[in-house]
Amino acid sequence: MGTGSKSDLTETATPGSKRNKMEAVAKLNNYPTSPRKMRLLADLIRGMKVEKALAILDHNPKHPAVPLRKLVVSAISNWKQKNEGADETALVVKTIFVDGARVIKRMRPAPQGRGYRVRKRSNHVTVIVDTPGAAVKPAKVEKVEEVAEAPVAEKKATKKATATKKAAPKKAAAKK
Repeated sequence: MGTGSKSDLTETATPGSKRNKMEAVAKLNNYPTSPRKMRLLADLIRGMKVEKALAILDHNPKHPAVPLRKLVVSAISNWKQKNEGADETALVVKTIFVDGARVIKRMRPAPQGRGYRVRKRSNHVTVIVDTPGAAVKPAKVEKVEEVAEAPVAEKKATKKATATKKAAPKKAAAKK
């Protein structure tokens, strides 16, 4: 990446994972910029088609746009390897999230012999690309049988009975 730190692009596809066959993952670990700055860019491209996301990242002046663009390209490449012969024009950025990584703590000289602490933050970025129609269907919800109305009527009757009871009158205060 040109920053001298260990930044790496990795594909994570575990054999027993519940992920869809059509989606592919790419990760960027320990990139030395604050997670907040990276999230600003991640929020821009979340849910977009990959071609549009790449165009936005190409023309974005923020410095994390370059590695984020490389990460999206890597996710597309991982998807191509997983799905040979499939068309990648319909791919979308299904999920993108930024997590905080290690924080390097440094000291900065301050007036009167003190030192201010400087926290140099880094982040992990995970991108998942997928075709839009390949969403996993939610589990079926079983219908609950209707409850008989007799117990409901009894509950209403008991509520009315307790509401009609009056509070016991307070004893008169002793006169002095």
